[in-house]
Amino acid sequence: MGLYAERLRPRLHDTALGPRVTGAIRERVCAGLAGDVLEIGFGSGHNLPHLPPEVTGVWAVEPSAGALRLSEPRRAASAVAVVVAGDDARALPFPDGRFDAALCTWVLCGVPGAAVALAEVARVLRPGGVLRLVEHGRAPDPGVRRLQRLGNPVNRAVAGCVLDNDVEALLAASPLTVTRLAHRYLPGGPRSLGSLYEGRAVA
Repeated sequence: MGLYAERLRPRLHDTALGPRVTGAIRERVCAGLAGDVLEIGFGSGHNLPHLPPEVTGVWAVEPSAGALRLSEPRRAASAVAVVVAGDDARALPFPDGRFDAALCTWVLCGVPGAAVALAEVARVLRPGGVLRLVEHGRAPDPGVRRLQRLGNPVNRAVAGCVLDNDVEALLAASPLTVTRLAHRYLPGGPRSLGSLYEGRAVA
């Protein structure tokens, strides 16, 4: 990877998805997690302060060495042990049924083959294990969707992801059973960038 992808993009993500903007959302998404948790797209560790005390450990899958470097202070300060365990959500190095829960925040939009990643998450969750997620994705409003399509080339180059990922379709096609999925717009910014899906699915 080049300098931008390994140094600058992780810093952009760290700032843009930091606690001031996403803290309340992360608190909601992490609520209720317990046991051994798989986090795909661990990033710079912004979810760690929001994990409940019932979480016994986090296994972090993250392809960016730059993001992992940024996560080091948060990992050091975390009350929950973090194991960095792989860099490809499409080929998880774990046996079937290994985890009690999984966590996925602002990740699927940047994973080529996201359907394969979701199938892998379903495989490594125990029966009844839960995936908690928040993702930006395809807006329900046609005008916003048009802006997302127009913005995709720039967003892909700058942030490494697409704006109009069809989160509903991805989850519906996965082996997981969706028990809750709600759409909202992140306040205070362009709707094309802040179209969010927040939910829960069970293995």
